[in-house]
Amino acid sequence: MALFSALKAHLGGLGFVLFWALAASGIYLYIRFDTSVGGAYASIGEMEWWFGGVLRSLHRYAADAFVVVTMAHLVKELWQGRFRGFRAFSWISGVPLVWLLYASGIVGYWLVWDARAQFSFLATLESVQLAPLGAKVSDRLFSFFVFLHIGLPLALLAAMWIHVQRLGRPRTGAPRALAAMTVGSLLVLALVWPVASEPAEAATSVAIDWFLLFAHPLMYATSPAVLWTALLGITLVLVAVPYLAPKEKLLPAIVDPANCNGCGRCVADCPYEAVIVKDGKASVFAERCAACGICAGACPSSTPFRSVQHLSSGIDLPDMTVDSLKRRVKAALPAGELVFHCETSKGPGLAVRCIAMLPPSFIEYALRNGAGRVRAVGCAECAYRLGMDLADERFARARMPRLRPNVRYSRSGHEYSFALR
Repeated sequence: MALFSALKAHLGGLGFVLFWALAASGIYLYIRFDTSVGGAYASIGEMEWWFGGVLRSLHRYAADAFVVVTMAHLVKELWQGRFRGFRAFSWISGVPLVWLLYASGIVGYWLVWDARAQFSFLATLESVQLAPLGAKVSDRLFSFFVFLHIGLPLALLAAMWIHVQRLGRPRTGAPRALAAMTVGSLLVLALVWPVASEPAEAATSVAIDWFLLFAHPLMYATSPAVLWTALLGITLVLVAVPYLAPKEKLLPAIVDPANCNGCGRCVADCPYEAVIVKDGKASVFAERCAACGICAGACPSSTPFRSVQHLSSGIDLPDMTVDSLKRRVKAALPAGELVFHCETSKGPGLAVRCIAMLPPSFIEYALRNGAGRVRAVGCAECAYRLGMDLADERFARARMPRLRPNVRYSRSGHEYSFALR
């Protein structure tokens, strides 16, 4: 269960891990590869012994795993509704990645130039009504295949970079243990079940890699027109999804210039790059704001110890202000235990939009004003990406605003417990 949760939480990061595994193994294979149409198949055959064979198999299985991880990531984001509003840019910029991934993989198959590669190349030509060109493969055209198999992954990497541009602290990697387990599993698979070329001689049937080459059997079962209509139709639907779905009614964070000192903590902690500092004050891009309140939790003015009648934060949510949180805390005290939880975590206690919206000073305030113990309950997987990470760093006194040393804490899963020393 823990492994499944880790996989689900780091699908995007695993995509980057698999890309670099493909790049590393691909560099070695390219060094050993004969880039002529006459020598390609033979050079691949020479590599099917020991180290070259392991890396070739790793390259193939990493490509298949990349497809699985990408599609799982897409389905997960779609299922959880993470495609509208402030997430629309990331969603739409992710759609071309699917095309680039498949194009890179298919062209990679052509380089082997075995029976499966020739079948794939001819099927691709037939799908665009260029089948007669299949009989004219020359060294120059084969060099173009090599160029495509280098250029398309580079374009894929550039598109992946664009895909995460509106994310604060993007996860372009996975935890070391998960990354090592993933690559290690692929290596074991490469050793136990090595990849082999299909004989280059004419064959009546070839084994299909259904992860990457499914489009060819689909075309022959229907027609090129049906194939392209389906693929383009699915692409257009995916691009249009953010505009077809009902819009979320979010009230973006607002800045109070009188209480903002331009420190930039809100900028550093925003999960969606929605805040900048301009002319010495914070400024919010409303269309990017997730209304998560993490910025309010980062603001140095969001402390209940301030001697003011109305607690105004430098940046705040209009529908769930820091002042309203202070009033709710005061109304709940004294109490043997006071619980803060994010809105998606059900149960008794005081709800905040995200657990990282809770400034650590509120915990000390509650403990000093009648709470015997304080608990903070977050999400197993943060709805706003960084909530649990930021809260953990603040409570561990590794990030501002920090939990003061006179408060001890412990963590169990996504739940924290606090008491005065």
